[in-house]
Amino acid sequence: MISGKNIYKSYGDVHILKGVNIHIEKGEIVAIIGPSGAGKTTLLQILGTLDKANQHKNYALSINGTSIKGLTDNQLSSFRNQHIGFIFQFHQLLPEFTALENVCIPAFIAKKNKKEVEQRAKELLAFLGLSHRENHKPSELSGGEQQRVAVARALINNPSVIFADEPSGNLDSSAAKNLHELFFELRDKFGQTFILVTHNKELANMADRTLEMKDGLVVE
Repeated sequence: MISGKNIYKSYGDVHILKGVNIHIEKGEIVAIIGPSGAGKTTLLQILGTLDKANQHKNYALSINGTSIKGLTDNQLSSFRNQHIGFIFQFHQLLPEFTALENVCIPAFIAKKNKKEVEQRAKELLAFLGLSHRENHKPSELSGGEQQRVAVARALINNPSVIFADEPSGNLDSSAAKNLHELFFELRDKFGQTFILVTHNKELANMADRTLEMKDGLVVE
């Protein structure tokens, strides 16, 4: 599903990633843990094609059978929209749109049929227990509800893999527990691969596999 070799990333003289090798199987839920500054979020952004690795010797990155490093910016944007979903700590919902509209946005970007997209969005919100909140704006939703809307948005295009950066970091313990259980329910129902950066020990312990990062490297 995801294979990365010799992933380096530096900003000027600051070296963030120092030759990461990573392999993740389809349908796995993998937690990436480690101290702040270890390079977790940078690695997640590169794997999710939001950022680019340094073009180091023997660097390679493929997702779902597609080599990433040879794609143009437009090809990357299209690939990301079709194959990758993102869940962020602070939801990133657009405040002027309803929950339903927020969920639909990635599919509208992909120029999918409006009626079919809205039906799919309603089905996802129903699955997540939010049918009664689909016409509410983010300011009218609790933190846990906003995060579930963000999950539905990540799922709308049926992505192969979902990347989540501290997805429960802004939730209380009860909402965090519900979100963690939801990831496994989603994996079992839809078959997605989940890559989670987290400081939450409970979530890390629930994952199929945990990768620890130290000083810009994945340590076994």
